[in-house]
Amino acid sequence: MGPRELGLPMQVVPPEPFQLPAAVTIWEVGPRDGLQNEQEIVPLDVKLEFLHRLADAGLAVVETTSFVRPEWVPQLADAAELLDGLQRTPGVRYPVLVPNSRGLDRALQAGVSDVAIFASATETFTRRNLNRGLDEQFVMFDPVVRRAVAEGLRVRGYVSMCFGDPWEGPVAVDQVVSVGRRLLEMGCDQLSLGDTIGVATPGHVEALLRAFATSGIGVDRLAVHFHDTYGQALANTHAALRAGVSTVDSSAGGLGGCPYAKSATGNLATEDLVWMLDGLGIEHGVDLGALVETSRWMAERLGRPSPSRVVRALAAS
Repeated sequence: MGPRELGLPMQVVPPEPFQLPAAVTIWEVGPRDGLQNEQEIVPLDVKLEFLHRLADAGLAVVETTSFVRPEWVPQLADAAELLDGLQRTPGVRYPVLVPNSRGLDRALQAGVSDVAIFASATETFTRRNLNRGLDEQFVMFDPVVRRAVAEGLRVRGYVSMCFGDPWEGPVAVDQVVSVGRRLLEMGCDQLSLGDTIGVATPGHVEALLRAFATSGIGVDRLAVHFHDTYGQALANTHAALRAGVSTVDSSAGGLGGCPYAKSATGNLATEDLVWMLDGLGIEHGVDLGALVETSRWMAERLGRPSPSRVVRALAAS
């Protein structure tokens, strides 16, 4: 099945003349979004070393864990212990995901400064992921976001299924914009637009970002989060950079997926992203060699090779 059969835009109005951002913030999601999808529980000491290695490699934002109920995501049941044992690197942000008010309580007890909530642009995925309807999710998130902001925390809003949903098919652009706007109005300072099952194409990315701009939401409030199911993650990222987006989510070694959407494959690999940014002359602050070594080290502990093309290429050479 190709993009046309999925109902995704094949062509859009040619973009206005663009200027790539001078610098990009890489939002590393490997320790949370990557490890949450592992079949086996990764030991606490391995997670801690992974976090320390990522910070040492120059990543300024490392999403650390999630305060979800252990029976939902047992791979992250050690969140409190992880944060207690973490040696925080000065200048590095360590966001955590909080699904509800109880999760926020635990995050505050752990002394975090950044939290994220995980919303959906579609009804079916919201019910499967949160056991609530599309509108009901905002009732749950509103007190969480407002309290977090009152406590001085920065709040990110993830919007999943922005480009396609495995149960509902193509997702209307205006539906994604509506969900994103409601999260910003609550108090989220940034939206991460997720291609959860990896079906987006560059034209679709441009169309969605143009729709946000038309609604008055600038790219300075937006980040992108691509999965590489159809091999489009880097192309989609380049389209977002052309539109002015300067925060990109990625996962060291391409770890990850989504435990609630089985068709979701790994995230955009941080090494592949860094290689492209280097080629474009965009600053990012990451030591590629140290990052590749970190992903090779983690791959050994997981017992399988890294899916990152750059990790494999540099390892072979």
